[in-house]
Amino acid sequence: MAPPSSPKLLIAKNNGREWLGIYPIALTVSLMGRTELAVRLPTILAGVSAIFAVFWLGRLLFGKDESGRDSPWRGLVIGGVAAGLLVVSTNHTVLGRTANTAQPVMLFLCLSLALFQWGWGRRASSRGSWWRIVLAGACAGLLLHTYVPARFTPFLYILFSLSFLWPVRLVSWGSMRAELPWLLAFWGAYGLVAAPMLIHFALNPEHLFLRSKSLWLFDPSLNQGEPFWLYLQNVWGYLKIFGIRGDPDWRSNFASRPMLNVWEAAFFWLGVCVAARRWRLPQFRLLLIWLGVMLLPATLAVDHFPLPNTTRMIGAVPAIYLLLGVGVWEAAKFLKKGFFSRHDTGYAIVVGVVVGGMILVQGVVTYLTYFQKWADAPEIRSEYEFEWSILTKYLNAQPHNPETAFLIPDGQRQQPLKAGFRSHTFDYLYQGETPAYLFHTAMPDFANRIQSTMLAVDDLSTVNVVEWNLKSVWTGDEYERFAFLLGKYGHYRDSEDLGSFRVHRYTDVSLSTPWKPYEFLEPLHVVYDGGIELLAVALGRGQDQLSIEEPILIRKSRNIWTVLQWQTAHDLGIEYSVSLRLRSAESPEVYLKDLVLWKTDHTVTGDGGPAEQFDTWIHLDIPADIPPGEYELRLIVYDTKTLKPTVEMEVWELERTLAILRVVAAP
Repeated sequence: MAPPSSPKLLIAKNNGREWLGIYPIALTVSLMGRTELAVRLPTILAGVSAIFAVFWLGRLLFGKDESGRDSPWRGLVIGGVAAGLLVVSTNHTVLGRTANTAQPVMLFLCLSLALFQWGWGRRASSRGSWWRIVLAGACAGLLLHTYVPARFTPFLYILFSLSFLWPVRLVSWGSMRAELPWLLAFWGAYGLVAAPMLIHFALNPEHLFLRSKSLWLFDPSLNQGEPFWLYLQNVWGYLKIFGIRGDPDWRSNFASRPMLNVWEAAFFWLGVCVAARRWRLPQFRLLLIWLGVMLLPATLAVDHFPLPNTTRMIGAVPAIYLLLGVGVWEAAKFLKKGFFSRHDTGYAIVVGVVVGGMILVQGVVTYLTYFQKWADAPEIRSEYEFEWSILTKYLNAQPHNPETAFLIPDGQRQQPLKAGFRSHTFDYLYQGETPAYLFHTAMPDFANRIQSTMLAVDDLSTVNVVEWNLKSVWTGDEYERFAFLLGKYGHYRDSEDLGSFRVHRYTDVSLSTPWKPYEFLEPLHVVYDGGIELLAVALGRGQDQLSIEEPILIRKSRNIWTVLQWQTAHDLGIEYSVSLRLRSAESPEVYLKDLVLWKTDHTVTGDGGPAEQFDTWIHLDIPADIPPGEYELRLIVYDTKTLKPTVEMEVWELERTLAILRVVAAP
C-alpha cells in the first residue's frame, strides 16, 4: 500500500535494522537524505514483489486441472485471490511498511518454487528449462542470507522431493536417474549462492544456532520439563491466527488482528481439506508440506511474548494464502455446479463480483486501519520509542559546549556510548557535538564507570542528567543512581522540564578522588514478615558519610544520600517498594519519597530466584521550605501492587526510624 498522505512520525528501531517512517516518501527522503530510503526501499520492494511472486506461483501450480489439461481460469483465480488478499492484509501491510527484514523470505521462496515448477514442467520439451532450474536453486540459496527461519527451507525441498518416492513400487531406477541431473543443477546453484554463509557456519559452527539455541523448545531450562505440552500450546497459539487472534506486536500488526478474518479462515480450512484429500497431486502435497515445515520455526520456539509471532512464521504465509485461494476456487466450483450449471456468463460475473468485493472490502478496512488508526496509536509511539527522537532533537539543538556532558539512563545499554559500545539508533539520530553517554546502571563498578567517563571530558564544568517522565522508557532506578552520585560528588544547580523528560544540571563535580557509594555500612538488622530483610544502612551528605547514631545537622545543603542493603528470601514472589518519610511531633509528614526496589540484575524482588543481597541507592532532596526542627527519617516497606505494608517481626510496626535529622536555619 502507498505511504500515508500526512506527516505523522519518524522513528528508528533500537537494533538499527528496522526503521519506521510515517511520512510521505518525498518528505522522508528530503528530510533524512538517502539513508532512510536505502534502509527502507529493499524490504518494501521485497514485500511488494512477493505479492506478484505469489500470483505467479499460483498460476503455475494450478494452471492445469487434475487430469493435466490446461485450466487457465483455475490458476488465475487461485493465484489472484491469494495475491489480492495478501496485498490488502493488515499484517502484510504493516510488515512491508516497517521495513521488516523477514520480507525477502516470502519473495525468494516463492520465486524459487515458481522457477522450479516452470523449469520442471518444461524439461522434456525445452532445453531452456535448465536456466530456470538453476535460477530456482539460486533463489533458494539466497534464502540462507535472509531471516533465520529461512534455514528450514532445505527441509521443505527435501521432503517434497522424497514425497515422489512414495509409493516405492511405482518408482523405477530409470526414472530417478533421468531426474537426477535436474536436481543436481538445482542443488549446485543453491550451494554456490549459499556458499558464503555455508563456509562461515563451517568455520564458526556456534553461529548456526546462536539465536535459536536461546529459544529452542527442547531446552530443559526453557520447557520446564514439559516440551510436548509446550509444543501443543504453541500450535494452538498459531492456529488462532485463522480468525481468532493475531500477532500482538504493533510493529507487525494492528491490535492483535488475526492474519485471516473469519470468512478468510473458512476458505483456508476448506483449502486445507481439499489439499489433504488430493495429497497425491504434487501441487496440493507441496502446499501441505510447505505449511507444515515453515510453521516449525514458530512452533518450536519458546517465545517470551504472547503468541503468535508473525515474523517467525513468515515462510508459511504464501502457502496460507494459496490454500485460501484453493478454498475460494472449490467454493466457486460448488456454486457453479449447484446454481449456474447452464449459465457460464452469470457464474463468471457472480464469482468476479464476490471475489472482487471481498478484496475491495478488506482493502478499505486495511486502508482505514493503517492510515487512520495504526499510525496514530499510542502503542506505536511506545513500541518505536518515539521519545528517543524527541530527546535527540533536543540534544541536536544544543550549542556546542565541550565542557558539558549528558548522562542518559537506558535500561537496555550495558556500556556507555562513545566508550566502546555503539547504539545504532542513537548514532543515527544524534548529530550533536556535546558529549552524550548512555548508561545501564546494572553494570559492574557503576560509580567508577561514571567517573572515568567524566574524566574523559576536558575541562568538564556541567553534567546534565536526563530523567524520563514516561513509563514507556524503562530504566528502573537508573536516574536515582545518577542523582545519588552527582548529588554526592557535585552540586545540584537547577532542572528543566521538557515534557517527556527532565534535565537536571550539576556543577563543581569532584573527580580528584575515587567515587564510592559509601565508605561503610552500619548494621541495622530488620526482619520483615514478608520474606525480606534490611541488613544495613549508610547515610551522608556530599562526600561525607554520617553516623545514624547521632542527629544529622541540616543547614544550607538539603541533599541527603541513603544506601539500604537488603536480603531477599528464596523465590520471593512479592514486588516490594520503599517509602522514606520525614516526620516530627508538630508535622506528621513533611516529605516523602517512594521507590521500587531493584536488584543488581535490574529485576524486581517479585521475580523470584535464589536468596540475594543487593543495595538500593536513594537521593533525598529535602525541600528548602521545611521549617527548622527535629525530624525522624522513617522507612516503610510495602507491596508495590497491593500497597499493603510488611511489618517488622516481633515488633509488628509498619515504620522503622533510620535516623534523626535536625534542620536549622541557614546563616
